Amino acid sequence: MDLESFKQAFRELYGSEPQLFRAPGRVNLIGEHTDYNQGFVMPAAIDFYTWLGIATRTDSVVNIRSDSFADAISVRMVDGFRPQHGWSDYVVGVIDQINRSGRKLAGADILIRGEVPMGSGLSSSASIEVAAAFSLLSVNQYPVDRTELALLCQQAENNFVGMRCGIMDQFISCNGSRDHALMLDCRSLDFTLLPLSAKSRMVICNTMVKHEHASGEYNKRRWECEEGVRLLAGLLPGVSSLRDLCPQQLEQYQDKLPPLIYRRCRHVVGENERVKQAAVMLEHHDLNGFGALMQKSHASLRDDYEVSSRELDLMVEIASRQPGVYGSRMTGGGFGGCTINLVAAEHAEAFRKNVASAYQQARGLSPEIYISTAADGAAQVK
Repeated sequence: MDLESFKQAFRELYGSEPQLFRAPGRVNLIGEHTDYNQGFVMPAAIDFYTWLGIATRTDSVVNIRSDSFADAISVRMVDGFRPQHGWSDYVVGVIDQINRSGRKLAGADILIRGEVPMGSGLSSSASIEVAAAFSLLSVNQYPVDRTELALLCQQAENNFVGMRCGIMDQFISCNGSRDHALMLDCRSLDFTLLPLSAKSRMVICNTMVKHEHASGEYNKRRWECEEGVRLLAGLLPGVSSLRDLCPQQLEQYQDKLPPLIYRRCRHVVGENERVKQAAVMLEHHDLNGFGALMQKSHASLRDDYEVSSRELDLMVEIASRQPGVYGSRMTGGGFGGCTINLVAAEHAEAFRKNVASAYQQARGLSPEIYISTAADGAAQVK
């Protein structure tokens, strides 16, 4: 990222000097579709950011521009905010939530430049939300509590954008730490930083396919989990989410659930156990053990939760044959998007080339493959 060219673009657009902020995308190493079930997840921030330049104004107008989109958005702080069902909703939704919290914002000029690939499951939306919220609170001299910031951004996506996402994406964008994964308890929001060996790299493989029904299926899976909780709560007092179940309890009451609902629950309950086991593996620097849990996670997402795709399965199959790979799985909501692979550092470049060649030969698509270490969370850039 050329900071000076970004500043210059801002000056030419708005005629003022910006303050610069950034927030990262994320990849989830393990713990998929557990966050909205109050379970455990283990994401890491990646070295791909949403960059945001901002300068306050003397009036109540907020001008929002992005290098990635042609349309320019302007809103007034005194007006009511309504979703436009476009990219700007992620910024306007954050403004709406800050206003609802009782904090008053000055007008502002905003320019956004994104590095996080859109539509690939690396949470470009959360990085936009966090960059916007962090910058707006900072330039208006409000203190920034990172947990509160993550919750505010999640509320913007839930209530304004209309996506019933969990807290994970916004939380890791706020709280990421270089060379560490983060194990998050999505109920209490307690978290633990876990070391990612300098001898490994996160390699993210974009299948270049995203199936159109993904968001509808995401909300459907959430309903299926809630239905499982409803059926089990009458049998097991104290169960308010799938987080409250252990595998033995689920097996004991299997016959009380429709087969489809049982499989959805089995994925979530088993995935929570895998995340807890994975934390132990990282604490003991056991990357082989960690990778084996990644493979089990993918099989569960494919077979029980049914959110994988032909392309994701193929990418995992190709990756699993490569030298130096510890583990491979789909990451994100599913139905296309990306896989996450933990690879020995000395094999990462060869892994990238081999997987790209094999995938292109098999599918006729040239995948985008990114090599990243774990990155820090949102920050102002001096």
